[in-house]
Amino acid sequence: MIEPHQKEISITKQCQLLNLSRSGYYYQPKGESESNLHLMRLMDEQHLKTPFYGSRKMTHYLQRLGHNVSRGKVRRLMKIMNIQAIYQKPNTSQKDQSHVIYPYLLRKRKITKPNEVWCTDITYIPMQKGFMYLIAIMDWHSRKVLSWRVSNSMEVRFCIEALEEALKNNPKPEIFNTDQGSQFTCHEFINILKNNNIQISMDGKGRWLDNVFIERLWRSFKYECVYLHEFKTGFELKQATEQWIDFYNYSRPHQHLKGATPHEIYSNKPHPYLHLLTDFDKNNLAA
Repeated sequence: MIEPHQKEISITKQCQLLNLSRSGYYYQPKGESESNLHLMRLMDEQHLKTPFYGSRKMTHYLQRLGHNVSRGKVRRLMKIMNIQAIYQKPNTSQKDQSHVIYPYLLRKRKITKPNEVWCTDITYIPMQKGFMYLIAIMDWHSRKVLSWRVSNSMEVRFCIEALEEALKNNPKPEIFNTDQGSQFTCHEFINILKNNNIQISMDGKGRWLDNVFIERLWRSFKYECVYLHEFKTGFELKQATEQWIDFYNYSRPHQHLKGATPHEIYSNKPHPYLHLLTDFDKNNLAA
């Protein structure tokens, strides 16, 4: 809201009118230190192996590796990374009363066709000099990734963009399943689902297993792409993500799908493998 080139009103006066401190206007937030980024990388890899580790066990794990780290720091970094243990925890905090939490609709339900259920989640992506976040929207039956976005913050806008793209390019689902994150319980996100007459389902608090299929996607993506590189820029990450998701959707045999690809199951129109050879495949073959 500050207009630095405004000649009639000084920056100091504008800050006073907006009830902001002048120092706050000039403040530039600092990123995490090199040592913290290294810890976050270790925590991310360990979380994929032991998703039941809370801040206490994660602290002990890092200390056993020789890192002098406190539980408070680990808890702060886990919050930044948007990770938590899978066990059910007591509800000791008050939810935002303006955000409605919906019941989980998928327990014991058999998903038998594409676009019956979509799901989504956000994951932390370590970078060489920082980190970013990735959201993906997946068809539950076929495991196909329908849309994705990367962002350097957890603001809701990139989640909205991914949802709008998925709805624009595919038939809408009957049910949309998310966790209870504020990005998915906010009015803007919920209203898009309601306006499309889509039922809303939400995981139980701390229930990692309620959205297990997209958690498996993150595991595959990180071990097959992210951990093999040290991305320097968001552009590099986006390029690699696009290549890997194309590979995952169109070429990578899926064990749960009996060797078929997610796209083959989603479209019910199997294609010859050579016609679906992606840049990711070509790079691997060249290597």
